[in-house]
Amino acid sequence: MKTKFAAITLVLASGLIAGTPALADVTREQVKAELAQAIRTGDMPANGEQSRKLNELYPHLYPAQQVQAGLTREQVKAELAQAIRTGDMLANGEQSRKLNELYPNRYPAKQVQASLTREQVNAELAQAIRSGDYMISDSGQKCNEAHPSMHPAV
Repeated sequence: MKTKFAAITLVLASGLIAGTPALADVTREQVKAELAQAIRTGDMPANGEQSRKLNELYPHLYPAQQVQAGLTREQVKAELAQAIRTGDMLANGEQSRKLNELYPNRYPAKQVQASLTREQVNAELAQAIRSGDYMISDSGQKCNEAHPSMHPAV
């Protein structure tokens, strides 16, 4: 009984983590179906402190899991060529810096695009001033928090 309860709890918890609907939206049949699938595929933790799943410990007892296709050989080659061309590769040594950071004159400059126009920034600034949504001290206090009577509640 404990094992069945633990398995159901595990399925529910893994469902929440994976982004399934809230507990109120999950029916008893759905939980039973998920448990049955987990038992069938061995996608359940094994007993003990190994923190491994049954299908990892005993792969010959369970069907092979589907492997998702990655990048094709041509795509990888194209990415490598792009990285070589732009210097977007780690340099040798322990610096953990890219080639285009160490030798910027050897590689084309990266194009930087502004995400907001000047007018949009000015409009945001005017709104922040009206609402008091700006910092007034190093402590991180905003003007509308320090002087609530000066700014109308939004």
